[in-house]
Amino acid sequence: MRLTIDDYAKRFELPIATIHSKLRAKELDYTIENGKVYILSEETMQPKQKTSVGTIIALYQKENQHLKTRIAELESKIDKLIHDKEQMLREERDRIEHLYQSKDEQLKTILELVNTKLQLSQSAPISTPREQIENSVDADLEEIEPVEIPKQTKSDSKTQLQKLSLRKYLKNTELEADEKRIIKRRFAAAYGSDIRVLHHNGEFYLDLSKFDYSDLLKV
Repeated sequence: MRLTIDDYAKRFELPIATIHSKLRAKELDYTIENGKVYILSEETMQPKQKTSVGTIIALYQKENQHLKTRIAELESKIDKLIHDKEQMLREERDRIEHLYQSKDEQLKTILELVNTKLQLSQSAPISTPREQIENSVDADLEEIEPVEIPKQTKSDSKTQLQKLSLRKYLKNTELEADEKRIIKRRFAAAYGSDIRVLHHNGEFYLDLSKFDYSDLLKV
């Protein structure tokens, strides 16, 4: 195919000056007929390819894939930040729960002690202060003088009954201190409801001539 310079310029979208430069440099094959230059197109460059729709779509797809990859990376970073934040919150929650649980256990222990003291105070008679009973348990008990108690007999005679203080009785035993303390508290708890438990001037006494105390004195 032979093309004039103008036709060649239109077909291959090249400036005419560029075509003349290529002709002078003998980069294009041409022939001259009747004083007119014809360029042989079959033996020269191919027409310039135009950008196709497929190429444009491919470029958009490539760019879209790049954006998707970038978005995935950002989402991964966001997920990691959220996970780290949640982990930190869980650790803080566990720490607070442990703190409150420890405080709750301490409060329960205190309440149990208070309830125990209240129960002990309620078991004592109103006429006798609780402090007097408690002090009598740990106070030094001494043996009092024999008390003459009238007793009606056929001869209307009087006999003397020996009353022994609880502390004196315990001193004459070989019991351990803890065992003695248990017995004292047992007498304090029974006072008011057991006629065998005698109390005078803040001290407990035993009337061994009248009563059996084996159940209260056992260890």
